[in-house]
Amino acid sequence: MRVFTMPSRLAALLLASTLLVGCASNGNQEQDEEEPDEFAGVSESELYEEAREDLESGSYTSAITRLEALDTRYPFGNRAEQAQLELIYAYYETDDWEATRAAASRFIRLHPSHPQADYALYMRGLASWQAGRFSLERLRLIDISKRDLGATREAYNDFRELIRLYPDSEYAPDAEQRLIYLRNILARHELHVADFYLRKGAYLAAVERGRWVVENYPRSEATSDALAVMVEGYLGLEMRDRARETLEVLIDNSPNHERLNGRTFRPQHVNEDALSV
Repeated sequence: MRVFTMPSRLAALLLASTLLVGCASNGNQEQDEEEPDEFAGVSESELYEEAREDLESGSYTSAITRLEALDTRYPFGNRAEQAQLELIYAYYETDDWEATRAAASRFIRLHPSHPQADYALYMRGLASWQAGRFSLERLRLIDISKRDLGATREAYNDFRELIRLYPDSEYAPDAEQRLIYLRNILARHELHVADFYLRKGAYLAAVERGRWVVENYPRSEATSDALAVMVEGYLGLEMRDRARETLEVLIDNSPNHERLNGRTFRPQHVNEDALSV
């Protein structure tokens, strides 16, 4: 049986490399060990009070450093739960929406029955609300309903969950007002997509989008527009009976809709005659 042996020069090279890696590893370990611990000897109470002083003075970055150290050093301490709540707030004040959501989600998961779990849920929704806003929106230069609305949907779900789980929460009224706005944004977004389908001749997809708005956002301002989309989609599908039924609902709910002339519907994208009931 032939035995293969490693060439001596190669073996020596590998050995030297191993020694270098080991030395580097030991050097890094010694360097890490020599790094000073900023909070060495600081008690849980002292660390929390320092973090509170930072929060009150608006030094949120410094507060985050102390609260994170507190969370790491004393995860089961007397100040642990309150420190986690303060950390949610500090992240929010530094516009770190992702960290805010992560911290709030963690608190809800660890303390689902905590008296301030509603606050954590509210802050999670608020962080998504901010993440979904765009600075130009206030100037009316863009329509955010045409943008990707992932964060906006998360905010909608969080505020809706807050109202469902904590109807008597002090944050519920504000969440309800934000829900109204978000509901309209999400409904309008669906209608932009439905309009695209109508222009492309994808009439069934347009009808489904319109129905989605009616079923899921019935109290939104876009409900009547969704019904108009469905009427036109049915016309495109040559389903005039269904179109007429939907038109009657549109007339009952929004007799002054812009697509109506009395009881006659004027298609916008479908090459069909006007429909009357």
